[in-house]
Amino acid sequence: MENIYRNIYCGEITKEEVGNTVKIAGWVNSVRNLGSLVFLTIRDETGIVQVISEDKEILKDLTRESTVSITGTVNLRKDANPNMKTGEIEILLDKITILGKCLNVLPFEINRSKEASEETRLKYRYLDLRNPLVHDKILFRTKVIDYIRSVMKGMNFTEITTPIITASSPEGARDFVIPSRNYKGKFYALPQAPQIYKQLLMVSGFNRYFQIAPCFRDEDCRADRTLEFYQLDLEMSFATEEDVYLVGETIFYEVFKHFSDKEVSKRPFKRIPFKEAMLKYGTDKPDLRNPLIIEDITDIFKNTLFNGFKGKEVKAIKVDKIDKPNSWYKKIEEFIKEKGAEGLAYLKVEEDLSLKSTITKFLTEEEINAIKTNLKLESGNVIFILAGKNIAKISGILRTHLGEELELIDKNKFEFCIINDFPMYEWNDEEEKWDFGHNPFSMPKGGIDALENMHPGDIVANQYDFVCNGNEMASGAVRNHNIEIMKKAFLIAGYDEEVIKTKFRSLYTAFQYGAPPHAGMAPGIDRIIMLLTGEENLREVQLFPPNVSGMDLLMGSPCELEERQLRELHIKIRD
Repeated sequence: MENIYRNIYCGEITKEEVGNTVKIAGWVNSVRNLGSLVFLTIRDETGIVQVISEDKEILKDLTRESTVSITGTVNLRKDANPNMKTGEIEILLDKITILGKCLNVLPFEINRSKEASEETRLKYRYLDLRNPLVHDKILFRTKVIDYIRSVMKGMNFTEITTPIITASSPEGARDFVIPSRNYKGKFYALPQAPQIYKQLLMVSGFNRYFQIAPCFRDEDCRADRTLEFYQLDLEMSFATEEDVYLVGETIFYEVFKHFSDKEVSKRPFKRIPFKEAMLKYGTDKPDLRNPLIIEDITDIFKNTLFNGFKGKEVKAIKVDKIDKPNSWYKKIEEFIKEKGAEGLAYLKVEEDLSLKSTITKFLTEEEINAIKTNLKLESGNVIFILAGKNIAKISGILRTHLGEELELIDKNKFEFCIINDFPMYEWNDEEEKWDFGHNPFSMPKGGIDALENMHPGDIVANQYDFVCNGNEMASGAVRNHNIEIMKKAFLIAGYDEEVIKTKFRSLYTAFQYGAPPHAGMAPGIDRIIMLLTGEENLREVQLFPPNVSGMDLLMGSPCELEERQLRELHIKIRD
């Protein structure tokens, strides 16, 4: 065979190259000195290839994770490695050049970086990202975003980029603010989302807009929220909520079907009003893979003499059958008490349908019979009962915990639903006023009539969330494009017309020049990637994330500024 010389990536070398001279470059993945032979493995983004040499002098200045270029002849391996993409071949070393030397001591083993503490991993994130398990998630992220773009363009959406530097506005979260050098005492802000811009695009005459938008919120980090995240921001003019549902179902179904072998909910997704979700699941982001349902049995005990239930909301969760020792029930009780429950009662249904529990002696025969009838009890059932004030959320936590403990959740499914009909307002006990419950730019169902004639707590907003496996995946709404409705809506929340003119000047003005009805939503890119990769933390699928405390350990931010910079920005640091 004619000896052919060419540059090639490590993972692309096949047995068709045997006899050829190739040049590769990458990182030294491993070094083994077997006396007569030196074995190296060289790694780049495409894979790993084995290199052998009889010259032990190459080890003199060579360290693992150094970058090198290697020239050599491709040879068939006698002991093929089926676990390697290039396991059929090896390279007989002719020349090695060290391009970038690595320190002898690494902060962690690259191929076991996920075993290191998160603080160390994020401080040396560029090393963490060399681990193929971590690296491939970023490559996967790119593929998903590319596919999302193709889906959106296939539905005639136009990709438009909106500004990053904007004005501060009260949209529900804390802004990241930017002091102005030229305008003393004034500030720009990073966008919490492109909310106002995308609505202005609709007023500008664009039919269907989308972008992969960076969003910034100065809030505490947690597993499913960081300071900076990306969303698929989209908006449609002359659209209804049904139009948005169709687009959202298409996006989620196509993306999850394309990138996963798991079962994905059929379209249309199940639609659940907010009140029903809170009643049945104790949360507005229910995991529908969990078959357990919360039952409200308060009415059964409206005249009870049992102090544990008297004058309280009473919720029940029925489980078909449980084969667990008493110690297990004790742990469940301790768990839910830590979450704020007053206590937990459980009743076991015997073969004769009698109820076995420490509380039955406090209940009347009428109450016991009502429990049996309302919950349709059968032999072997176990009923968990919670009582207290505003216990919907705690009931939801118990439902989730029982589903996990009893392994009732099908891990091979992506179960989507749409939660809609959110309350427009929520009562703020601290300030004794009504606040917007969700998005202040949403259209109230019933329009101006609802705002003028209904109690604020009964007004429903035209808002909706897409939920999957207990995760909020997207939030959206039919927007309020009518100035008169907007003024009334904000007035109920304590904002007069002057506040709207000041804080939302662009929308207030634009809506007076022929605004179309419009609606949209914003699926979370990071959460989509998180679910598809099976990760439980957003930071695992973000490139250079801050830690859970909001600190960027890699770049050293937040950091102090020099006095000169502070003076330019008209800032004085208070003690």
